[in-house]
Amino acid sequence: MSESTALKSSEIVLASGSPRRRELLVRAGLTFRVVVPGIDETPRPGELPAAFARRAALDKAKSVADRIGAPRRARAVIGCDTIVVVGRRILGKPRDAADARRMLRALSGRTHQVMSGIAVVADAPDRPRRCRARTISTDVVFRRLGAAEIEAYIAGGDPMDKAGAYGIQEGAAHMIRGIRGSYTNVVGLPMAELLALLARPKAATNRSPTGRSVRAEIAANSGPTGLVPVGSKNGVRSAESARPATTRARKPCRSPT
Repeated sequence: MSESTALKSSEIVLASGSPRRRELLVRAGLTFRVVVPGIDETPRPGELPAAFARRAALDKAKSVADRIGAPRRARAVIGCDTIVVVGRRILGKPRDAADARRMLRALSGRTHQVMSGIAVVADAPDRPRRCRARTISTDVVFRRLGAAEIEAYIAGGDPMDKAGAYGIQEGAAHMIRGIRGSYTNVVGLPMAELLALLARPKAATNRSPTGRSVRAEIAANSGPTGLVPVGSKNGVRSAESARPATTRARKPCRSPT
């Protein structure tokens, strides 16, 4: 049985409670269940943002895979961690309104990166565990924000459950001049890259779980490269760039030290 055929009969588990990630998987036509991980999401001293996002995603997937026990059939557990990076400073979810205010002021008028670590932990009764993880980075360009604009956005409650204190798919779209890279990465789950990992977690593949080639999957969901204005007529609100910046992990099934 080929890996792409086996995947169609595999159980898929999302190790995340994010409603935005659930929605993206539903839109991709995947059937899955949700198990929320319970891990420490604190960066280690000296840990670079891309490495932290990748490790956190893998930790989430492995913790859920271990918790739900040995599989009766092939199973793939998806882990994801999304962070906002300004320089080398990591912005997670704001603790309170004052923290959200500080984050939005730091983003105002600047280009920052949204980094998502994604990981797939694949288990089956007849083979050893397989893991794969990578980091996807998208540049996001904010326009200058006025103090009253920031206060109004915070008062609406939207920033509090989002890395960097904003959601591109919701009320913050008007704050953003444009993006370079994957739009769904900024939402919280880079779909084209995830489909490739799901199709073959041990190595790169040219098939996706939907049955189309990954190249066709990206093309069907792709916008132009370069700086793309949010909300423009090219459909960037649902676009994936064909060339997102990525980094890959080596031997990601090893337990972190």
